[in-house]
Amino acid sequence: MKHLILNADDFAFNAAVSCGIVTLAQQGRLTATSAMTLSPRWRKDAPALAELRDHIDVGLHLDWTSPFAMQAGHGRSLTAAMLKAVLGGFSQVEARQVIERQLDAFEQFWQAPPSHIDGHQHIQQFKGIREALVDVMTKRYSGLSAKQKPYLRISQDPSGQSGFKSVVIAKLGASAIKNIAMQAGIMPTTALFGIYNFDNVISYSKRMQQWLAIATQGCIIMCHPAYGASDLGDVQDDISSARQWEFEYLRSDAFADDLAQAQVSLLPVKSPISAE
Repeated sequence: MKHLILNADDFAFNAAVSCGIVTLAQQGRLTATSAMTLSPRWRKDAPALAELRDHIDVGLHLDWTSPFAMQAGHGRSLTAAMLKAVLGGFSQVEARQVIERQLDAFEQFWQAPPSHIDGHQHIQQFKGIREALVDVMTKRYSGLSAKQKPYLRISQDPSGQSGFKSVVIAKLGASAIKNIAMQAGIMPTTALFGIYNFDNVISYSKRMQQWLAIATQGCIIMCHPAYGASDLGDVQDDISSARQWEFEYLRSDAFADDLAQAQVSLLPVKSPISAE
């Protein structure tokens, strides 16, 4: 069997997202999730993950581009963030402060360090942020063992079968953050799959079949499921349709069959088996 990690991004984005992630995790269809701690829902929804603590990795979804980041005062559009990364980069001093605040919020309600850190719209790799993040992780978790320290997600598909979107994401700093993380003794993941344009419900299962086939041992496949309706006051979700069809597929017998066909077992990175 090939062991992979299926990570649901955006926990606490809205009620439907949190509900979908918890439901799939309870069914054993997810092995990790990444939380948006700037969201007011993080305080409310974190307890729902408590009973799953020993079954999934729960990490920080570092955020610079969501409505929550805008409200926090450091946010900007993805386009603006990309331009800033290319034209000199973010202030590392300011980035450290933003990262520390989000980690503080995570640990306040989770009562433990995150199992991993990644980024909303892959912001963790952008110039200025990546250097600050590795520095914060190195200093903040220096007293932890290698097994206890958070791992760092690298948004890069080395298979050579990437689409244009995957290539652009990787160009924005995947190799750079991987190199500085390894130099600092932080464990980077080997590859990320699951990137697509959130279009065409019919082809999502076919995409997943391809990702399961080409992903190598220990790789992460990311997903964005949601179940049910948002609460009044939740932020607008531009990919709500994609979230719903992802959820329906991931809880289906078809997904279980696809896992069996690909000889894939889903495990969290922190699992002793997946670390072998």
